[in-house]
Amino acid sequence: MKKLALGGLLACALLAACNQQKTADNASSTTETGSADVKDLATLFTNYWEEQAKLFPLAATAQGDNRYNDQLPNDQTKAFRAGLQEFYQRYLSQLQKFDRATLSENDRISYDIFQYDLQARLAGLKLGIVVGSDYPNSWMIPFSQFGGLPISLGQFGSGSGAQPFKTPQDYDQWLGRVHGFPAWADSAISNFRQGMKAGVMLPKALVEKMIPQMRDLVVTDAAKSLFYGPINAFPKDFSTTDRKRISSAYQEAILQELSPTYKKLADFLETEYLPKARPSTGISALPNGAAQYAFLAKYWTTTDKTPEEIYQTGLAEVKRIRQEMERVKAQVGFKGDLPAFFAYLKTDKRFMPYKTPEEVLGAFRKIQATIDPNLKKMFGRTPKTGFQIRQTEAFRAESASAEYNQGTPDGSRPGIFYIPILDATTFNTTSGMESLFLHEAIPGHHYQVSLQQENESLPKFRRFAWYGAMGEGWALYTESLGKELGLYTDPYQYMGALGDEIHRAIRLVVDVGMHTKNMTREQAIKYMMDNEAIGEQGATAEIERYMAIPGQALSYKIGQLKIRELRDKYHTQLAAGASGKLREKYPRQNAEHFSLSAFHDELLKDGVMPLSVLERKMDDWAADQK
Repeated sequence: MKKLALGGLLACALLAACNQQKTADNASSTTETGSADVKDLATLFTNYWEEQAKLFPLAATAQGDNRYNDQLPNDQTKAFRAGLQEFYQRYLSQLQKFDRATLSENDRISYDIFQYDLQARLAGLKLGIVVGSDYPNSWMIPFSQFGGLPISLGQFGSGSGAQPFKTPQDYDQWLGRVHGFPAWADSAISNFRQGMKAGVMLPKALVEKMIPQMRDLVVTDAAKSLFYGPINAFPKDFSTTDRKRISSAYQEAILQELSPTYKKLADFLETEYLPKARPSTGISALPNGAAQYAFLAKYWTTTDKTPEEIYQTGLAEVKRIRQEMERVKAQVGFKGDLPAFFAYLKTDKRFMPYKTPEEVLGAFRKIQATIDPNLKKMFGRTPKTGFQIRQTEAFRAESASAEYNQGTPDGSRPGIFYIPILDATTFNTTSGMESLFLHEAIPGHHYQVSLQQENESLPKFRRFAWYGAMGEGWALYTESLGKELGLYTDPYQYMGALGDEIHRAIRLVVDVGMHTKNMTREQAIKYMMDNEAIGEQGATAEIERYMAIPGQALSYKIGQLKIRELRDKYHTQLAAGASGKLREKYPRQNAEHFSLSAFHDELLKDGVMPLSVLERKMDDWAADQK
């Protein structure tokens, strides 16, 4: 979800940041034993945010901070990684000067999150993993078919993404980023080559997908480029002079910088990298791969669960959800076994009623209208940020999943729910459209991300933070609210929701299986198809995603299970209400003092955080309720 990059000339940016921080160090520290006050802690957080925005200017743009919209430095260098090491360690040392016990409740949460985050980033760097990049991976694997700058640059530069194109200055600033891309690509190729020498490479199946992605962005006619989109959407108030000047500059940038660079990347991948790409599936085949996966599992789940524990949880959840699927199959009167039911759901034309992409988008808008009246019963706080439903851009649709791109806190850009529609006539209604909307849109990612960004009482490192275990866990948890929101009245839609849930359980099995148990790509695809109603093309795209970003897929189910566990725990505890009687004696359904709306509001109001920090916070809330 987060698209990050380094801003400005790296050496200058780091030097400037370090010089700026000397003053901040003096302002924010008192004694080495820890007697700094709350104002100093706030200053520390502010200084950190300002400094990191210069280091990751694409992330700043995505968050609505437009000060560095012209910057795209080279984050592929050893100097960059060394600078990050110094940056994170310096702030961790400063944080440790504060006495946590003397802080307010909210400041203790900030302290815990800040410490956790810095320690995770430092631990990643020791393993050669840059945490804070598009999707954490070895620096010797600069990008994949699923993420990385060559992909996100297209989203930023298309004219429909986070990069603003409202004024002539906006257009000029984008060109600044374009100018930095050739140097970035040269360093990325160098890092790929170092990976080839060290045996740290992508699987061949993924490289085969990357080559056409790069080729698709190579043009001989600038007007046919994705990056010409802003020119086709000039604001009406632009002068003729500005239009001519900017159009000429964009044509030159596309033909002399962007297209040649994408061609260079494609040629390298096809002629040099692909022939030596590895045949293995998981990162356990790489040097230090086991240690890297253990780190990534911890990073994405924010727990100390071992990969084996996660794997066993996945097996148990798959079994449980399959039993519920059997019940639904019997309810609709289907006579065959579950695999036959899956085949029926995937292939019967009754489940593919659409003819155009607009009809598919209209179906999702109808889902939004259905749940709207019931949202007020379950949420006391709702976002101010706008919301839109859009079709995924064609250049990335084939490898993309449905996703949510956050809006800006100032309302200048809405949150966007993207749906890839390769062929509307084959878009299947039983794919879990209702649960997908709850997850990616409302009240899933849109509510969580927007409420977090809009909360100005949080330090910015929390307002714009992302922890997949809580963020994706919340989104998956909201799928279980479907019946309460007026959805899942159709058993086939409920079956789709079960399909979405088992999909996340399957992820625990195949992700750990591929990266620690030598499960092959083909075995993982088969396991997925055996346990849910998904076609081979869809299963392949999913499995290859997990191959590209090890561990990320674990966050959803682990986070969902924790949130459901907390809801059930407080539902039971608060059954006793003010009476003080033993909580165990009160059945859950009589928990009259438990407010689901209050639970949801409390869960979301402080933003995402590691699950251990979340549970401490929610325990304190429940104690206050009693």
